[in-house]
Amino acid sequence: MNLLLLEDDDFTATDRVRLSGRRLQHMLEIQKVAEGDSLRVGHIEGLMGQGLVTSLSAAHADLSVELSQQPPAKLPVTLLLAMPRPKMFRRILQHCATLGVPRIVLLNSYRVEKSFWQTPFLEPPALRDNLLLGLEQARDTVLPEVIIEKRFKPFVEDRLPALAAGTRAIVAHPGDYPACPRAVEGPVTLAIGPEGGWIPYEVDKLIEAGFTPAQLGDRILRVETAVTALLARLF
Repeated sequence: MNLLLLEDDDFTATDRVRLSGRRLQHMLEIQKVAEGDSLRVGHIEGLMGQGLVTSLSAAHADLSVELSQQPPAKLPVTLLLAMPRPKMFRRILQHCATLGVPRIVLLNSYRVEKSFWQTPFLEPPALRDNLLLGLEQARDTVLPEVIIEKRFKPFVEDRLPALAAGTRAIVAHPGDYPACPRAVEGPVTLAIGPEGGWIPYEVDKLIEAGFTPAQLGDRILRVETAVTALLARLF
C-alpha cells in the first residue's frame, strides 16, 4: 500500500480521519507505524497529501491530514476489453487502475464463456475494491469508470462509434497487420480480445466502426500480459 486511501465516511472533521479494518491492520502489521509517524494519504476522487498519526490502538487510528496535491494524470485511453476469465479478471482490473486507465468497457465476444459474466467480481463492491488496490499501488485517488456491455453487435454498431470519436481507434489482434504504434500522441481507444483473440467477424465489425488492426508480433500473449504490453508501447 503506497497510498492510504480515505473514504468520505472516514472524516471526523475536515482535516481529521479515523481508520479501522484492513487499512488499520496494514498500518500495524506491514507498515509498523507508531504515533507521530507520517503517511502518504489520498481522499478517494480528491486530493493527496500527508497524514500524521495522532493516536493508535488495536481498534482504530486517528490521523490529522493535509491534502494539497493533485493525483497523477490518467492515460488518454479508453480500454475496450473482452470479458476475461474470472481468475485473471481481478489482476487486470488492478493493473489497469495502477497504469492509469480512466475508462474500461467490458464487452462480450464469441470466445467469452457465458459463465464469465456470473463472476462475483463484477458486483460493484468487488469492482471497486480491486480498483482501489490498483490505486493504492500507483498513488492515485481517481477510480476508473467501468462500463459493462454484454451484447457485442449492438454496442459496436450503435454506441462504439460515438465513444471512439476523436480518438485513434486500435484493435489488437494477432495476424498479418501493422505493428502496434509506439508513443502515440492524443487519445486512443484500444480494443483487446479474449484468450484466443477476436473472431474474424468481430475484427471486421470493429474495422467498420473505425478501428485499425495492429499486432505485437508472432507470440500469443495472455490477456493480462497483452494489456500491460500494449499500454506500455502506446504511451
